[in-house]
Order: sequence, then C-alpha cells, then structure tokens
Amino acid sequence: MGNCFSDVGGRMAAVGGTAATDNQNDAVDMYLKSRGIHFSQIELSFSATDLRDRDVFSKSDSMVVVYVKERDGAITEVFRTEVVLNSLNPSWITKYTITYHFEVVQTLLFHIFDVDTQFHNVEVKMLKLEEQQFLGEASCALSEIVTKPNRSLTLDLVLREESVSSTHSQDHGKLTVHAEECFSSKTTAEMTLRCLDLESKDLFSKSDPFLVISKLVESGIFIPVCKTEVLKNDLNPTWKPVFLNIQQVGSKDSPLVIECFNFYSNGKHDLIGKVQKSIADLEKLDSGREGENLFLPTLVGHDYQNKILKSKLFVDKFSETVQHTFLDYLAGGFELNFMVAIDFTASNGNPRLPDSLHYIDPSGRQNAYQKAIYEVGEVLQFYDTDKRFPAWGFGARPIDGSISHCFNLNGSTNYCEVEGIRGIMMAYTSALFNVSLAGPTLFGHVINKAALIASQSLANESRKYFVLLIITDGVITDLQETKDALVKASDLPLSILIVGVGGADFREMEILDADKGEILESTTGRVASRDIVQFVPFRDVHNGEISIVQPLLAELPTQFLTYMRSRDIKPTT
Repeated sequence: MGNCFSDVGGRMAAVGGTAATDNQNDAVDMYLKSRGIHFSQIELSFSATDLRDRDVFSKSDSMVVVYVKERDGAITEVFRTEVVLNSLNPSWITKYTITYHFEVVQTLLFHIFDVDTQFHNVEVKMLKLEEQQFLGEASCALSEIVTKPNRSLTLDLVLREESVSSTHSQDHGKLTVHAEECFSSKTTAEMTLRCLDLESKDLFSKSDPFLVISKLVESGIFIPVCKTEVLKNDLNPTWKPVFLNIQQVGSKDSPLVIECFNFYSNGKHDLIGKVQKSIADLEKLDSGREGENLFLPTLVGHDYQNKILKSKLFVDKFSETVQHTFLDYLAGGFELNFMVAIDFTASNGNPRLPDSLHYIDPSGRQNAYQKAIYEVGEVLQFYDTDKRFPAWGFGARPIDGSISHCFNLNGSTNYCEVEGIRGIMMAYTSALFNVSLAGPTLFGHVINKAALIASQSLANESRKYFVLLIITDGVITDLQETKDALVKASDLPLSILIVGVGGADFREMEILDADKGEILESTTGRVASRDIVQFVPFRDVHNGEISIVQPLLAELPTQFLTYMRSRDIKPTT
C-alpha cells in the first residue's frame, strides 16, 4: 500500500498504517486491495570537476540540463540548473526533485553546456541550447545513485560522438550527482484512535469494528491508504496505533475520510459511520481531548443526507516521528539479492517448435520467460552489488538423470550462481537443449532452496534481503507443500514473485498471494507471519504491452520494510 507501514499480513490484521497485531483475517485485505506504489521524493544536486575550458579570457560558464529517457527511447527535458560563472569545477545550487519509483528503471541523461556571455541575462529556461557550447554528457539510472552508500555517483563526461562510437574517450571532466531523500517523505503521524457508543450491527452480538482511512485524489475519489485491525464484539474500541506517512496522504491539511465498518468474513462489511478530517484536525482532537461525532449518509427522498450519530471518534494519542525508509536501508548497506526459478515442465511444449512457450526465436524476439527474466532482472540488478544470481530450473529430467524439481540452471552440480542477467539468459537457453521437459509442477523444492540461502545469510548477519522470481506455465500440484514452505519462509528476509505465462487458468495460484484475500496456513495450523508473495499473470499486463515490472514489484519495498521493522532492524548510516 505504497508508503504506508504494515507490519503484519494476517486475517483481521491492520494494513498500511498500523502496528503488528496477532488477530488475523484477510477478508479485510480482500476488501482493501493494495492500490498504491512505493515512492519517495529525491533531491538531486550536481557538481563537476575538470570541465573543458571553452572560453578565451575566462573559464567556462556552465549549466546542467537533465533529461528523462522513457522505455520507448523518447527523451524529455525536465530540469535546468542555474549558470555557474567562470569555473571548471562548479557546484550548482539549484536542485532537481524527482519521484523515485522502485519498480521501474528511471534513466537520466545529463548534458553540460557552456553558456555564452551574451546570454547571461537571459533566464535559463529561455536559453536556446543549440546556441550554447556543449561540454559533455553522462547518463545513469536513478537506482544507481540511491544504492550508493553515500548516495553520490561520479560519472565520466563524454562527447556525443564518443558515447556512441569510441571505446577510448578523452577526458572531458566528471559529473557527480548526489541524492538526498526529502525529509517530508519520512515524517509519519502516529495516532491512537478509539470510538465510543458505536451502533451494534449484529443481531446476537456486538459489532466487530475496524477503521479504514482514505485520502482524496485528483479525480475526486477517496483511495484507502490504511486500515486498523478488527476488534471483536466491541462497541467502544481502542485500536492499536496507526502510522500515516504525511507525504503519502498529501500534507497535514489534506482531507481524509475515516470510516468505521462492522466486519463480516464474506467481505461485505457494514458502514457504521464516518468522519472527514485532515491530519491537522486529528491533532487538534488530541490536544482538545474532544470527540468528533460520526455521520452516516442516509437516503432521504432522492438525495443522501448526513445523519449525525451519537457515536464519536477520539484521538487518544498523536505524535510525529521520522520513520526509516527503504532508501535509508540502501544507504546503510542493505542489498536485494535476485534469484530465479524457471518451469521446465512438458506443458510448455517442445522448445524446438514455434508454439512452445520456451521457443527461442532466431530473430531475437524474446519469449515470455525471457521477457520476465529481463524486465524483473533489469530493475533488481542495481540493488545487488556482485550481480551473481542463483538460477534454477524445475520439472525436467537432466541428461542421464531422474526428474528434478530444483536443478542448477548452469548445469553445474556444485554451484547455482550465474553472472548477471545475461548469464541467466545464456544458462536458460543452454538448459533447454540439455534437459528433457517433464513434470509435475512443484514449487516447494525451489522455495525451500531459496529459504535455505536466506536462512544462512540471516545466521551470518548479512545485510541481504532475497527476492525469488518463479516463472511458470501451470498450476502447481503441491499446493499444501508450497503453503508449508511459504509459511516457514515468511519469517526470513525473502520475498517471492510469481509470473504465470501462457493460457492456463491461474485462479488457484492466487491463493498464494495474500492480496487476493486468502490466508496462508501450514498443515500444522501455523499462519504466515507476513505476506511475501506477489503473483501476476503475464498476459494480464502484456496484452497492452505494459511492462510486467510495476505490478509485480510494487509491493517489494513494503515487504522489505515490514520484515525490517517487525524485527526492529535499523539501518546504520
């Protein structure tokens, strides 16, 4: 749920803005689908050293121009600094603010120009760049900057012709880009909310109330940002503290709707009443120790009118704190380690035939497996320093062997890692010609293998969080074994991304994703401590040629933070 703070995944648990709770029921989660994505506001500042001197009687008067490169290759100018006069080692004051999105690769281009003296009195945004002298350019992904321990990245400047053709470019100076997370994105309001004299909606017992807090967006609708846990059989409930990121809701003065519902396990919850207040209003309720009457929209004739209820909402505690963010952990040296497991079952079809999901097109067009590997790996590779990725296959018979449900993709019997995304692609292609597709489709083995690596890393106190990508064409046949493995893995620094390719009916797979309203429970009755699975059918996003990355990776920073906060692991910066 974006930048909200959820520390649990359970049944009647809080989502998005509350502390952990032991009571659990995902019927509420089904009611509230995760609609937000993780974001932070980043300020980029710029400095350069050893710029080329293009002026005769003085040093260069330089300016940085920033461009964003889209997935389709389109380049858009987004920012210009001020002009720093007479310096080959300038530090620009004007900063560029950009919204950081974890789930996409945000490619930035930087051009530096020497502004001619005759234009010094012209506003920078009015300068014609073709009339200025080009000093050099550089490019990088935003994630390359924010993953540096000091959030500073130094880039070599090149000329346009050198950036394309030359392998031995001349020295044209260096550009350093420094990222700073805006403080407001870390500021969180903590509130303890309670209600008094709620109406009983149940026939033979009291109501089971929970709160949903929603923000107003530009389209005029309210979008849920968090909910409390459900309190059973209580007309005067006091919920566990709610944490609201101020930037996520807009500002302290942005309108919020707080709705109180009576919980039903079928997801059709009854509205008991609601109030509309900003965070600033809620702070005043705390300081004034006064309650706010709930109201209920009631149909009168052909119109709805707000019926004022005797029920009241109180704020028993209000404080503002600074929460450690995902980027804080990256700056503290934490990594995301990428792993991949590929389905080699026979239902994929003969890899040598064009109708196979594993067909390698001689024209270079990627199949669905290759697209998923590339698009997810392209994002995650920046967060893994050594870029050595464990890669496995399952559901096939290696040469002179029996059917394996977890074999090393590189063919080695000793180690499972490959070098970079290209290494995964090469190992995948090679494996297609060195194994026989078989079956059935079992996830338990690869999940347990990934969990073992995460467990060993945890025992060594490594600053690593693991992300396993499973790509499959069919419904699993070891559902309960997979649930057991996931419940066990939910206590480890591990998230699992599942991509369904092909035309199979994947509705059963959604059982594994807590967003879809199911609860993971092991054969012993133990419930998963948090949601670690995200499932996306490949066809749902690629029918419209939309990248699979955003819906698949959107929740990963929140899952990472949930794990760190639930174990009180703090970054050291």
